[in-house]
Amino acid sequence: MDPSETELMLKGYGLTTAEFTYHMPDFAHVLNTFVWQDYDLAPDHPRLLSFIDFWKEEIEGPLHHVRFSHRKMMSSGEWRHVVGEFHLN
Repeated sequence: MDPSETELMLKGYGLTTAEFTYHMPDFAHVLNTFVWQDYDLAPDHPRLLSFIDFWKEEIEGPLHHVRFSHRKMMSSGEWRHVVGEFHLN
């Protein structure tokens, strides 16, 4: 079973968002964009690099450029286990 998003964040993963700008296969002078998101490890970004390799091998539209950002959503020191809740009317 795949780990949950919370488990990934506690292991140091952060949300990586990448915008791929690529040439349309049939119209070489037309650019299009594709947005990709996944949890990845900085600074190496193995999942992003794996997706770029996949794109180069399997997708017909050649890449023009890739722009990405990475945000570590939570670290182990920021997470707290909450034991109760209060309900307000």
